[in-house]
Amino acid sequence: MTDQPEVVIVRWPGQGPASTRPAELLAAYHLRTQAEKGAAVVDVDALPDRYRTEIRDPRAAFADDTVLIALSGDTAVGCVVLTAPADGRSEIKRLWTDPAFRGRGIASALIGAALAHAAGNGVGTVRLSVWEWRTDAIALYERLGFTVAESWETRDRLFCMERTV
Repeated sequence: MTDQPEVVIVRWPGQGPASTRPAELLAAYHLRTQAEKGAAVVDVDALPDRYRTEIRDPRAAFADDTVLIALSGDTAVGCVVLTAPADGRSEIKRLWTDPAFRGRGIASALIGAALAHAAGNGVGTVRLSVWEWRTDAIALYERLGFTVAESWETRDRLFCMERTV
């Protein structure tokens, strides 16, 4: 028996505790990514504008997209964004699990929920881009059926991957 609450995946906004917001998770994601790029910043105010916008007003930033939150009890411990379908494709963005909750299958559950949502909305292909140094994430995506695809990204060091839903 464990004293760890079960982790559930909910759609945001609209499900889960009223206080559940992706802003804190998005802030952690962007701050960590900036540091990994070698451009660490001390706080959200120093992030590029587009990232600050997501953190300050995720409802507006992702108005057309699907945001899924992993909850442990009333605590948000992970998130993922699935972009609105376009030409039969959606893209996974901003996958993040709180480091204190890693190793529990949360990222896999978030991706699984995103894939199920995409399939339920007629999406044929889900794609994503991932920084080349995130080898654990790349391995996870490969285990979940994603394969390397021709790049649609202009930024160096990003792998592009996709899978049929």
